[in-house]
Amino acid sequence: MEGDDITALIGMIILQICYAGINIISKLAMQSGMNPLVLLTYRQIFGTLAIAPFAFLTERKTRPKITFAVLFQIFVCSLSGATGNQIFFFVGLKYTNPTISSAMANVLPAATFILAVLFRQESVRIKTKSGFAKVIGTIVCVSGAMLLSFYHGHTIDLGESRIHWSYVERLIKETTPTNGQGKHVLGSILLLLSSFSWALWFVIQARLSVKFKAPYTSTALLCFMAFFQCGLIAVISEHNIAAWSLKSSIRLVAALYAGVVCSALTFSITSWTIQRKGPLYVSIFSPLLLIIVAIISWALLHQQLHAGTVIGSVLIITGLYAVLWGKSKEMKVEDAQHNMEKPTIEKHNGSHIIEEKDDFELQITNIK
Repeated sequence: MEGDDITALIGMIILQICYAGINIISKLAMQSGMNPLVLLTYRQIFGTLAIAPFAFLTERKTRPKITFAVLFQIFVCSLSGATGNQIFFFVGLKYTNPTISSAMANVLPAATFILAVLFRQESVRIKTKSGFAKVIGTIVCVSGAMLLSFYHGHTIDLGESRIHWSYVERLIKETTPTNGQGKHVLGSILLLLSSFSWALWFVIQARLSVKFKAPYTSTALLCFMAFFQCGLIAVISEHNIAAWSLKSSIRLVAALYAGVVCSALTFSITSWTIQRKGPLYVSIFSPLLLIIVAIISWALLHQQLHAGTVIGSVLIITGLYAVLWGKSKEMKVEDAQHNMEKPTIEKHNGSHIIEEKDDFELQITNIK
């Protein structure tokens, strides 16, 4: 295994651990009484402050001109990829648990495929093996998500965790709300909407990245715009000034972790890995997040695991890999065709005419 392969592997494991952390820490912060919209607002401003200097230093010489059209596209991206996606995610997490939120995140490739077809950026090609796999995988993914939402089933006995963190146990005992089945279903649906909102960002971002090739700058601007969007919604819904306090250690840690780690560090790791290994390589590690979160939730939060959660998660992961397999096969065919149609260089009056073909590559990643 080469150096880049080892680095990419380690990077993806670290990435999933980072994502697992935001699920657990955010859940604890909300159990302490923190409004998810307030947490999200802090995430955006801390994320902006963390990534803006990096964007300035790395792209100051290569950054294209920031036009009104570019700013408008970034604004639309912030509405779907940050504000809409993360509001659905955090509120959904509040009503469910970290394990279910991690499972629902694996619906993203199927949601991206559905929206890409609707926006005519992706073709179904159901008569081909790759197209059939993507369609079946999407159906299985959505079916697993529905099962996860509406069916609990019996509790699976995993034994009792020997890890006892007094602070977390006291927090859970004192502040855990009793969510009924209705709240659980609502939370699951919101998590599903989060994946579709994030998928919509991919479709829009694919067009923006062609015109504005400065990913770190666009991300910094996206977080900054989302700060005002989320802040406005949070102020309207939460009038109590005390709710914005970060005196509680768990709230401060959650806000900083969400902004610095999950909006800056994870983006850098993902971008580096996509550049060297491609978007599909990033996607195949998504189920690892579910495993990590399930273990931590059982060990630290003492959460029970239900049969419906296990069956639904297996269906979602099966559908995920079917979609990724279909996309991988399709990309190999497209690469083969592209190699056969390589840019031709013709000599004409001492000059070269180069014919280039731009290909749209659907990026399926799992940035939360």
